Amino acid sequence: MKVSPIISLKQALKVSGAMVFLVLSCFTIAWASGYKHKPKILVFSKTKGFHHASIAVGNIAIQKLGAENNFDVDTTTDASKFTTDNLKQYAAIVFLSTTGLSTQLFTEDEKAALKQYIEHGGGYVGVHAATDCCYDWQWYGNLSGAYFKGHPSQQEAVLDVVDSTNIATSFLPRHWKRKDEWYSFKWMAPDLHVLIKIDESSYDQQKSELKMGDHPMAWYHTYDGGRAFYTELGHTDESYADPLYLKHLLGGIEYAIGKNYKQ
Repeated sequence: MKVSPIISLKQALKVSGAMVFLVLSCFTIAWASGYKHKPKILVFSKTKGFHHASIAVGNIAIQKLGAENNFDVDTTTDASKFTTDNLKQYAAIVFLSTTGLSTQLFTEDEKAALKQYIEHGGGYVGVHAATDCCYDWQWYGNLSGAYFKGHPSQQEAVLDVVDSTNIATSFLPRHWKRKDEWYSFKWMAPDLHVLIKIDESSYDQQKSELKMGDHPMAWYHTYDGGRAFYTELGHTDESYADPLYLKHLLGGIEYAIGKNYKQ
């Protein structure tokens, strides 16, 4: 029997409607799951003071963390990358053992671009010597949370995890023994949420002026519109092959990326 054209048209409309519904359903599921482009971070490691050899392995380790945890990583020592337009593409900026005065590291325009980036909700991660940096720029000191004073020789010490609820510390032992280079700080911001402290009785400060009593080593805070995380750990090459340290650093990066992290 011959099928009428009217019935064929109705059938076609049903099929088309079903396809539209399927496409919209897929779109809705993707939207509801929070899908968005992968975040990207910038690792900045310009030095005008002491240059840490571990920067090289640190860059490689952070790139590997990105590949394993669904974020992209650019690395640079070129401060000309700090422009308003260029920084917009990054969910966070990692200062990997940067050293030197702000006038040695940045032009005034580059400093303004970083400040604007943070004011618009950008994320910052400071690693190790990032506090041995920009002593002449208090805004940066407020962002990183401290300024370096000095350190004894590298040795083992015990770190006390004082907040084990954070993404950067929840997996760590309550008392974490490891070897690194342990900083003391001559100034600290007042609004820091401290995650880890060092037990000063567990190592030899070698100089009395390095004793702080209450001695934070990792923290986070919100500052000037953005999110900032700092870990003192990470002087040694071995740090960047240590699964616990790498997971700690990853947690700090995830905190700094913030709401842009979830895919």
